[in-house]
Amino acid sequence: MKSVKIIKISAGNFSFWYGAMKALSGISMDIYENAVTGIIGPSGCGKSTFLRSINRMNDLIRGSRADGAMLLDGKNIFEPDVDVVELRRRVGMVFQRSNPFPKTIFDNVAYGLRVNGIKDRNYIAAKVEKSLKDAALWGEVKDRLRQNAFELSGGQQQRLCIARALAVEPEVLLMDEPASALDPTATLKVEELIHELKKKYAIIIVTHNMQQAARISDYTAFFMMGELVEYDQTTKIFTNPSKKITEEYITGRFG
Repeated sequence: MKSVKIIKISAGNFSFWYGAMKALSGISMDIYENAVTGIIGPSGCGKSTFLRSINRMNDLIRGSRADGAMLLDGKNIFEPDVDVVELRRRVGMVFQRSNPFPKTIFDNVAYGLRVNGIKDRNYIAAKVEKSLKDAALWGEVKDRLRQNAFELSGGQQQRLCIARALAVEPEVLLMDEPASALDPTATLKVEELIHELKKKYAIIIVTHNMQQAARISDYTAFFMMGELVEYDQTTKIFTNPSKKITEEYITGRFG
């Protein structure tokens, strides 16, 4: 029996501006639960802008504005009554470079829980352990929880940032080139982790790495100059794209 695809996020004719500069133009696409959606395209094509629109990180940029709809579970996240803090809890983000806080490993993961007013030490300890396990890091750090997070390797720091995002129980994970600064071994661990995490979350990943997109994405969107050129199942995009320009980008003729 074929599993039913559940739409988690839906962009409808979504456009975005930084001041007078239009960064995204009329993007319409559905993003599914329990799947990895890869976003590819040349530098400056709007990939990260789209990603950061989903948890309204772009709100922090003066003069930015959005038009159209970005729906999370059917509700437009740009409606005036949306609690942006709650939105960012539901839609976690992992950045290109690992950005642990200058705190212990434990306190990095516990940070979001404490900010949300949770004080029960036993609950926090259990949640930290679970989040580190879910991020495939517990076995490497369980005896080092009071060490500074900066003592971890780059790959471990990135998985720590993933654990920190997981601790507040998000529903969606946004990843902006999460392995671009990592060596091949650490990259493999992050990719294996993403494969496991999609069982629980909708994951959207921006990547410049075509091989990585082909390996880990269930769906792939190709962006070009702020527009969505093509969006389909990854196998279709990489083996039989509908647009010639998609084929040219994937085969390395430009970009």
